[in-house]
Amino acid sequence: MAVSMRACAGAVDFPLISEFLQGLYQTDNSDGNWFQPVWEYAYTHPWFDMDSVSCIGIWEDRGRVVAVVQYESRPGEAFFQVAPGYEYLKPEMLAYAETHLAAAAEETSLNVYVTDFDKSFEDVVRCSGYERYTRDDRPMSQFTIPSSFPIVSLPEGFRLQSLADDNDLVKVNRLLWRGFNHPGEPPPEGVEKRKLMQSGPNFRKDLTIVAVAPSGDFASLAGLWYDQVNRFGYVEPVATDPDYRRMGLGRAALFEGIRRCGELGATVAYVGTDLPFYLSNGFRKLFTYNCWSRKGLTL
Repeated sequence: MAVSMRACAGAVDFPLISEFLQGLYQTDNSDGNWFQPVWEYAYTHPWFDMDSVSCIGIWEDRGRVVAVVQYESRPGEAFFQVAPGYEYLKPEMLAYAETHLAAAAEETSLNVYVTDFDKSFEDVVRCSGYERYTRDDRPMSQFTIPSSFPIVSLPEGFRLQSLADDNDLVKVNRLLWRGFNHPGEPPPEGVEKRKLMQSGPNFRKDLTIVAVAPSGDFASLAGLWYDQVNRFGYVEPVATDPDYRRMGLGRAALFEGIRRCGELGATVAYVGTDLPFYLSNGFRKLFTYNCWSRKGLTL
């Protein structure tokens, strides 16, 4: 096979990688590759290091993308996406990641992510000097969408709506800031970051559900992405303001978003965690992207 490798060319390669990931999808994420929404959410997130996209590696066979190694937020981490039949590229991809995706701090290091069922690649990683770093493991869980959802009641005075009804970015910014446990009030420049998070081609305001408090505050938010090619939903992000927790608002917003994905044709929804909140609400864990770490790399 005439496989060649090149560096990511930036924004021009965003749709190419998106199409590649959509074409890889297997039921139950059984191959462990990223979903397209994972890539899009990462790419439009304020934490994404846009200046380092040329470090992402792309392998092509006669012009067709067959493998990608990339980071989620910034160099120092590596995730491996491989088309069927090209798994033999993984050792080469690991070597590339060590040269181009390692983070140079006090000591050059790299975290690589390997699904817990990919034992052959795990052996390669272990023999290359990596050690398990369980704190950064990334579970993947799945929810089977029922034909009809149970009615979810809200506390008196609260209501659900989507950002298609009211996309108040100041309220969205405050909710996400506080919902992810940042102290105090959010800096005003955060509003521009929320605009960035909504800039992807597949972001849908009608699938981003908020629970609105009687005061008009956004109390909880559940973001859903819908892959119309493969007919599934993907959950990201979910947050509840600390003032409104333990009221069932996150569950209500999450289920409404998943229900809407079901109406569009989705049969399942995925989320990249196994937190008790999700498992207690019908998700089941599928597998874990195990984190392996190595320090002292030579660039």
